[in-house]
Amino acid sequence: MQKTDPITLEIIQNSLQATADEMFAVMKKTAMSSIIYEVLDMGTGITDAKGQLASSGAGIPAFIGVLDKAVKVLVKKFDKPGDIEPGDVFLTNDPYYGGVTHLNDIIVAMPVFAGGRIIAWTANIAHNSDVGGMAPGSLTGEATEIFQEGLRLPAIKVISRGDTIRSVMDIIKVNSRMPDVLEGDVWAAIASVRIGARRLVDIANKYGVETFEHAMSSFMDFGEQVSLTELAKLPKGTFELSEEQDDGRIFNVKITIFDTEFTVDLRDNPDQSTGPVNTSRDGVMVAAQMIFKSLTDPYSPANEGSFRPIRLLTREGSVFQAREPAPIGFYYEIELRVYDIMWRCLAQHMPERLASGNFASVCGTFIGGIHPDTGRQYTIIEPQLGGWGASERGDGNSAIFSGFHGETYNCPAEINEARNGLMVDRMELNMEPGGEGKFTGGRGIVMDYRIRGDNGFLTAGYTRSKFPAWALDGGREGSPNYVRVIRKDGSSERFSFVSGLTTHTDDVIRVVTGNGGGIGDPKERDRAAVEEDIKNGLITRERAREIYGVA
Repeated sequence: MQKTDPITLEIIQNSLQATADEMFAVMKKTAMSSIIYEVLDMGTGITDAKGQLASSGAGIPAFIGVLDKAVKVLVKKFDKPGDIEPGDVFLTNDPYYGGVTHLNDIIVAMPVFAGGRIIAWTANIAHNSDVGGMAPGSLTGEATEIFQEGLRLPAIKVISRGDTIRSVMDIIKVNSRMPDVLEGDVWAAIASVRIGARRLVDIANKYGVETFEHAMSSFMDFGEQVSLTELAKLPKGTFELSEEQDDGRIFNVKITIFDTEFTVDLRDNPDQSTGPVNTSRDGVMVAAQMIFKSLTDPYSPANEGSFRPIRLLTREGSVFQAREPAPIGFYYEIELRVYDIMWRCLAQHMPERLASGNFASVCGTFIGGIHPDTGRQYTIIEPQLGGWGASERGDGNSAIFSGFHGETYNCPAEINEARNGLMVDRMELNMEPGGEGKFTGGRGIVMDYRIRGDNGFLTAGYTRSKFPAWALDGGREGSPNYVRVIRKDGSSERFSFVSGLTTHTDDVIRVVTGNGGGIGDPKERDRAAVEEDIKNGLITRERAREIYGVA
């Protein structure tokens, strides 16, 4: 067949997606941390030889968008003959050296050779439970420089021509409080890129290297054309938004939409923080890519071409383009803030495409200590479910992860209780007021973790705690995200950000995530829908009478 045969090109493209899915399955089946094998806090993908995203892969949207940026750093760094050879595997976790996110997230990448040259890269990323640093779990709001957040892997080689570089693996293990778990998760990631590389070699051999490479490039061009076609349908002009954050900072965004370009200007924003609430420019680009994809072509796979119309403007030394060695541990909350202000900026102009505000926080909850049964260190890293905003078509979804986190899963109570030193007493929908409207915002959750041992710790970082999810067209705001620590004696404290808080036996850590924002005047809500809400216990009749005017 000719390399331009569209059927062959489509088969190759689908094979790339199938390969990324298989890589994802390998990690899920072989990882040691529940954050990976249960929550699926990971992503897999395939790039071309230059590091351009060829297949959007599988996993967390914000993770998949990281992989091509990491591979591009590797390609640039290892640019001499012999630097990259068959069987090599590379690692990076440092946001200043291709890691994009934070030190807990290790990216593993492998070059794929066929026809005597590199034809692609397979890559993955996953959150690791502990990579050292000043605090268990490697995340703390008290960090003032990245050196305190864990071991830095600045785009290095861990396997050379198929042989493990033992000293590198030893350094990784000795810096972790959970060395066997970390080693197991890294090897799961290595197994994943290896199986992916094997599959791509088979595909290239079957159809020919030139046809394989042409398939990738042609689908990037196709992705660009699809984006440009949909971009032309969006309202044109410049749209701006300023929004106060929970910590008092003002974040600003200016989006200009042309027929062929989508410009996001974030230069007018605060300087980088002395604490770990910063992000990298690449991380902000991921946020811009997610909102752009949502607006243009949300249902098809993404590749490098899909995002060519994006032009991102940031300022070095700002919170959205931190300068080394700024700490960056809670980067995900800052990227979510960027994602959310872009969403809010455009939602009032495109309500048919964008819903009202959601709980918009990972609500990352880190609980750890010494397991009372095994005597070993344990650390839970748990993103939380929350409420999504209402749209013009209906009520928002309840108990769904944030857009940053995508289609992942909460860790089952049985796994948490078996692996970690706590009990899960309850998880139920959040019945706090908030999110009422013609269509209502989805419900967040209330989840209780009861601690089984003394001298444990809690670290958490929630945003949208002071300012709940925003509403549209006369709807009501949602409710806040927060965590409450209820001591055995009945006293309690409420937090949005807390680091290393000491916990004891029978303390309860109560996670409360927000309801999404409503849309439309609550008085216009369908009476049958109100009665159904009352029947399902989502609202009392007294409150329904107050909000919706139900008799």
